[in-house]
Amino acid sequence: MDVSIVVPAGNRLGEGVLWCDREQALYWTDIHAARLWRYIPANGKIDQWPLPERLASFALCEAEGWLLLALASRLAFFHPQRYELRELHRIGIVPETRANDGACDRQGRFVFGTLHEPARGPRYALGGFHRLHADLSLEALPLPRVAIANSVAFSPDGATMYFCDSLQKIIQRCDYGDALGQASPFADLTTQDGEPDGSVVDAEGGLWNAQWGAARVVRYLPDGREDRRVSIPATQPTRPVFGGADLRTLYVTSAHDGLDANARERDRHAGDVFAFTPGIAGLPEPRFAGNPDAKPRR
Repeated sequence: MDVSIVVPAGNRLGEGVLWCDREQALYWTDIHAARLWRYIPANGKIDQWPLPERLASFALCEAEGWLLLALASRLAFFHPQRYELRELHRIGIVPETRANDGACDRQGRFVFGTLHEPARGPRYALGGFHRLHADLSLEALPLPRVAIANSVAFSPDGATMYFCDSLQKIIQRCDYGDALGQASPFADLTTQDGEPDGSVVDAEGGLWNAQWGAARVVRYLPDGREDRRVSIPATQPTRPVFGGADLRTLYVTSAHDGLDANARERDRHAGDVFAFTPGIAGLPEPRFAGNPDAKPRR
């Protein structure tokens, strides 16, 4: 499959990519650079916004012009054009953890996970998953603790949630709604190279997962069977998303984080943004239903 470089961004840790159907624009974050990016394919325009701390993941909002940010230690609304930030909740309640992957569910709530980021030594399962409701109340979800929360995605009908601990190398799923069901394995990568990173679900219910360290994006059928693999010209792809006017282009962010000079010389496109047409359409990105003018519920 023909994979092209659409933005030679060179991000250290490109992540969280989303397609805004209203703007026909691609948004993503370079986490360690604490910077939000936007690319408009129609005219090639690229914009960047520096932020006060690292941006891990984010969501589009129903409120015009607003994004919901999961910054390293806090949730906040952000209006890029006005460069206005409104803090909601502090989330760094466990030492040496920060926000990581997140996505809006089909009901307009934002679900995100955290990861353990020790100053030295191994990572432990100190992270968890949380949900921000439309009334701006924050809920801890009853899911297993994780070292690196990733792969947050939802089935087309919103009744299944996907997630993983990248270090465990197993994508899990659970029944999803106001209450959550028991987690169970969905896709097992323990005998393969690479780790599961970010995911997106297509209109047929297939889950596309970027696999860090393996230079590929893999599609899994709703029953967990592997359906296809697409090679990416970067060792560390991080997250895919469907975009374009017809939602038939799959964009993929990537990273060069942790690569030394020799590895970067071999991996020349690490940190760039890629695209290909998989022959399957995606779904419009859900938007967070909360009101930026409301006061957070504690």
